[in-house]
Amino acid sequence: MKFLLQSIIISGLLSFIACAQDKNPVNTQHSYELVVPELINPWGFVFLPDESMLINEKEGRIIHFKDGAKTEINGVPKVYNRGQGGLLDIKLHPKYKDNGWIYLTFSSSEGEKKGGHTALMRAKLQNNMLVESEVLYKATPNTTKGQHFGSRIVFDDNGYLFFTIGERGNRDVNPQDLMRDGGKVYRLNDDGSIPKDNPFMNIENSKTAIYSYGHRNPQGMVIHPLTREIWSHEHGPKGGDEINIIKSGKNYGWPVITYGVNYIGTEITDKTSKPGMEEPLHYWTPSIAPSGMEFISSDRYKGWENNLLVGSLKFQYLDNCYIKDGKVIKEERLLDGLGRVRSINQGPDGFIYVGIENLGIVKLIKNK
Repeated sequence: MKFLLQSIIISGLLSFIACAQDKNPVNTQHSYELVVPELINPWGFVFLPDESMLINEKEGRIIHFKDGAKTEINGVPKVYNRGQGGLLDIKLHPKYKDNGWIYLTFSSSEGEKKGGHTALMRAKLQNNMLVESEVLYKATPNTTKGQHFGSRIVFDDNGYLFFTIGERGNRDVNPQDLMRDGGKVYRLNDDGSIPKDNPFMNIENSKTAIYSYGHRNPQGMVIHPLTREIWSHEHGPKGGDEINIIKSGKNYGWPVITYGVNYIGTEITDKTSKPGMEEPLHYWTPSIAPSGMEFISSDRYKGWENNLLVGSLKFQYLDNCYIKDGKVIKEERLLDGLGRVRSINQGPDGFIYVGIENLGIVKLIKNK
């Protein structure tokens, strides 16, 4: 009992010390409205053309939320629900109104080895059921490790599909090896075929779907509203969470360069830069544990146009990043202490909607 009490006290003290390190000011001018209550882990969500929502619960359920009611979707793929794995991101095809395609990432146990790895699939929704389901990409090999599945999805202006896969806890092999899945951003055509101009098409035995490499665990990716570049963020170890602009064929350095250290405090590398490797646009030390990512492109929030929003799992707030000349010049905390921020989207009405673990989806509003 004495040991247990000491452990609780030490744990609480460490938590206080960790939180005290994050000096970003708290914005008290904005609050929230709970839109979708009673969700456990809304890993990803999208708005349908009628402004209802499809919500991915990590445990393996898709919820259709419409007119205040929740309906569970049938035909959802079986997920490898272990650690950080489960049902992950969801995205509509840019021409969804014409073709009806919905894209999902999830951890899948399909394959020869035990465990799981990240998969990308597409399907259509009919009568509350996923139909015409097809897996477009399945990473290999499976592993029973429970960390670093990624995984976010975006479409660019040319209709290419990009998605991320974390390095699955195998940092010394996967992220720097073009012949192995994990620690990569991938680019596909919308039907799962591989674009002929992908950067590693002519590298023998490489995974030709790879677009960039040297990543740790990217759980945020979005298109910049003005430059149309792909912005992504990824978890560092202890320190060194990063924001990067994703470019074709580039190496983002993990674990050769990093601003982080091992969780026990020992050094991973003494390098934060190296020729031929991309340095982050921005990094966080201490780590905020980023998840979810969205630019503000509406006029709902005066003075915040083109600001970048990033969720913090560790410190439980929405990070409002002011950007000038391609750099983060100021940060402030929104929804401070509300819960672990998992997912962020700008809705059709221009408001920002945020998925909070063990709460639901909230709308960011200004206090009256």
